[in-house]
Amino acid sequence: MTAALFEPLQVRSLRLKNRIVISPMMQHAAPGGFANNWHLVHLGKFALGGAGLIFTESTAVSPVGRIGKDDAGMWLDAHVAPWKNVVDFVHEHGAAIGIQLGHAGRKAGSKALWEGGEALSPEEMSEVDPRWIRIGPSPVAAGEGWSVPDEMTQGDIDEVVQQFVDSTRRSDAAGFDAIELHFGHGYLVTSFLSPISNLRTDEYGGSREGRMRLAIRIARGVRAAWPDEKPLWCRLSVVDGAVGGWDVDDTVALVRALQAVGVDVIDCSSGGLTEQTKALPVPRGLGFQVPFSRRIKRDTGATTQAVGMIVDARQAEEVVGSGSADLVAIGREALYDPYWPVHAQATLQRDPKYRDWNIRHRVWLEKRQVFFDRLDAQKAD
Repeated sequence: MTAALFEPLQVRSLRLKNRIVISPMMQHAAPGGFANNWHLVHLGKFALGGAGLIFTESTAVSPVGRIGKDDAGMWLDAHVAPWKNVVDFVHEHGAAIGIQLGHAGRKAGSKALWEGGEALSPEEMSEVDPRWIRIGPSPVAAGEGWSVPDEMTQGDIDEVVQQFVDSTRRSDAAGFDAIELHFGHGYLVTSFLSPISNLRTDEYGGSREGRMRLAIRIARGVRAAWPDEKPLWCRLSVVDGAVGGWDVDDTVALVRALQAVGVDVIDCSSGGLTEQTKALPVPRGLGFQVPFSRRIKRDTGATTQAVGMIVDARQAEEVVGSGSADLVAIGREALYDPYWPVHAQATLQRDPKYRDWNIRHRVWLEKRQVFFDRLDAQKAD
């Protein structure tokens, strides 16, 4: 009997061979926004490891929208060819690949994670690129250490929408199978959604519908530019973590609006708006965001993806098998073990000789299995 985790999933014309997704993970390894050999190896190994779908890190639609100075980009036509090299490798080895498109907004300009991730000063940002500034719905800083962003004009909003659309067309040219819109973790769209960071009185502020307007405009524009047969994901912070901020009921309303403009899968995350997120009333234990996926799926019927501290095969199988999510996103565990999907398959299929290894590795690993089978037989004797 096939485990639920290894049942194929059809989303529009994309058929995923299993329910395991590699979550976007920032690498800060793309000077000028250009993908390179690091991304080929980093993402390519997950294809060899058996994942169904692999997502890039958050890829900036604008140089202003970078999280860090060496973040991947899709704001130039010249970014297409290096990404196509990565896409072609992943396809050659049996996996699908998606690109996560994002704009950091008022959380643009931070140090690499291994340098602490702190906010750069506006002067430090300008030294990297004079165009690099923080923008947001209102002049409200993201927290201590962050400068106050420039309040976006109607023209700025229109430009950002167009940047997402242009990056979508480039993503199609690069051969990506899916797009994920990054509308979570306190970045630009999240800051429009939350009443804590959005104090506008025009059509992009005020009521929940007004604060949702940018998200819907971007999703509608991307859907129109993205081939109809290709699916569209959206990552949301189901709760943003701030007292009086965006909550689950708000997300249910947003998901329904996103479904109406053609979003296919909701990637259920949380937090990130402000430093108050550290007090998020959700225990950060194993699978701590799975209940968000379950609620969104129940209330909207959406195809959902669960993410966050999903660490082993049986846990992942329970998430999918129980109907809490249609997909599970693995990040840190996939870094620790790029063959996590194959090992999960062996665990759940209960056949010690069954391994869906990449063909170039299989002959060596089958010989390894024969060796250990013999050892086990000797021990039994």
